[in-house]
Amino acid sequence: MKKRILIVEDDPIMRLGMNHFLTYEGYAVSLCKDGSEALSALETAAYELIITDLKLPHHDGFEVLEKARAVSPKTGVIITTGHAEIKGAVRAIKMGAFDYIAKPFSNEELLIAVERFYKFQKLEDEVINLKETLREKVEFEHIIGVGPAMKDVFDRITSVAGTDVTVLIQGESGTGKELVANAVHRLGRRSDRPFIKINCAAIPETLFESELFGHEKGAFTGAAETRKGKFEFADGGTIFFDEIGDIPVSVQPKLLRVIEDSMITRLGGNASIKVDVRSVFATSKNLKERIASGLFREDLFYRINVVPITLPPLRDRKEDIPYLIDHFLNHFKNKYRNAGLSLSQPAYDALLAHPYAGNVRELKHAVERAVILAKNGVIDRRHLPDEIAGSSEAAPCSTDDSSLDVSVRCFEKQKLMKALKESGGRKMEAANRLGISRKVLWKKLKEYSME
Repeated sequence: MKKRILIVEDDPIMRLGMNHFLTYEGYAVSLCKDGSEALSALETAAYELIITDLKLPHHDGFEVLEKARAVSPKTGVIITTGHAEIKGAVRAIKMGAFDYIAKPFSNEELLIAVERFYKFQKLEDEVINLKETLREKVEFEHIIGVGPAMKDVFDRITSVAGTDVTVLIQGESGTGKELVANAVHRLGRRSDRPFIKINCAAIPETLFESELFGHEKGAFTGAAETRKGKFEFADGGTIFFDEIGDIPVSVQPKLLRVIEDSMITRLGGNASIKVDVRSVFATSKNLKERIASGLFREDLFYRINVVPITLPPLRDRKEDIPYLIDHFLNHFKNKYRNAGLSLSQPAYDALLAHPYAGNVRELKHAVERAVILAKNGVIDRRHLPDEIAGSSEAAPCSTDDSSLDVSVRCFEKQKLMKALKESGGRKMEAANRLGISRKVLWKKLKEYSME
């Protein structure tokens, strides 16, 4: 398919000359003789590149540029201008134009500018594809992780999801055990069936049996009607027991029977009911210690621990923290409609340095709090919880277990912040200090949410 170019030029000889040359070079060219025609053309058709004069009848090149940026931000704009209008061309570049060509220019100069844009566009598309590929590698079923420990978790989830094997997810509070349970269900053959969750720590012991197995009318005081339990509601799907270590000892033998026989009996009833349920369990407690204390049955432990998945604490996978920060920052910027918010280097360093006793949940809540409290478009240390803001030691950009990508991103962000600080926020001066163009600086600031 031919690449589409719109030429906006009021000089008929120049307009037709560019049309003839670019058409001969294989481009699909459309022509407009003034600003009004150009604005109308942008409303009715899509173009990859616009070549427009600055001085036009009715609407000038700046208005054409603004319209192009509004209707199609990916469309490139090349400005053609006389030498006396170079300041205007520079202004257009600041407004988002890709490049400018000073009149008079040769066909070769025009072709070089056009080809440079399409090469740039191709590189941008490749970067977007690479970032998407990286995002897929970083994020697995809404679980963020790049280190070997989390890759092992992802592999284990993938291996068990397609089976009906019983899974035990172990890890400290806040490590993401429920996310793993969700992934096991979503990736399995029961994904379109019910997914019932039970928080074992939140159900009173006297109600546990009724909650799990249901009850018949009149089974106890207040049982005015027959009621199904969680196992019946989960029939055909998955049942997830969160904090299984807190299940009452009196209920454990009955749970063991259901797991082994797939049969339940409602409280107050005699009939056995067949259920087809896949069971997933999670705990933040050491079940072997609870077995030793007489609080958990050993036979139940070995029955639910068919395939264990152990989630490491966040302090043991620090290479994931930069990705988690970016993930939560983008999530809460969208949630609270604060797209222009950025993260200061001191706040970023404090987030990297904190040991996170509360694991991923603590980091998530810290970022959410900061997004809500931040003013003037910047998150600083004072917007973080005291225990995080008080982290005086900035995390190093490189540790023995850091991946190359993590180290490079951290180092690059610190260099950007240092240059901006030393230049007093003047971006052109910061770009010069870094030895890059202003356009590259803007792209880097956008990439790291530092606009």
